[in-house]
Amino acid sequence: MGRRSTKENKNIYQQSREDKGLSREAAGELLQFVTADRIEKIESGKSAPHPDEVLAMEQGYENAELSNYYCTHECPIGMKYVQRVELKELPQLTVQLLSALHAMEQERDRLIDISVDGRVNSFERREFDVILQKLSALDRSIRGMRIWIEHALYTGKMDEAK
Repeated sequence: MGRRSTKENKNIYQQSREDKGLSREAAGELLQFVTADRIEKIESGKSAPHPDEVLAMEQGYENAELSNYYCTHECPIGMKYVQRVELKELPQLTVQLLSALHAMEQERDRLIDISVDGRVNSFERREFDVILQKLSALDRSIRGMRIWIEHALYTGKMDEAK
């Protein structure tokens, strides 16, 4: 195994690799098509990772947060449409998800009333914006649960389906 970096401001890719106890060379072998040189460029910030490299690192380093980080910090499309989600514990995620579902249940009828004509008029806009905020909270809760599931599969907290 290679020497451990003493760099203080490590990016998430380097931190994930080091948390897994891998040198760049070992990571390159594990990731197959991402070479040690390419890993160095990504970790040093000389080059941005490609989506397929991030997916390989997520799986190889067993870090379910890497894809969400990439989408929310480096991908122009993701930065516009994807919300940052941090890994939390299952009980907290479950309560957040149920709370978000309950909030949407309360808004369901109003959403139907607003959208029935296919338009959101100036009188409905304020209520529609509140509903969109609640939908956003529900989306964040669902994404958080998905990241937890991936993490749980990596760490053995959840058995893979047979």
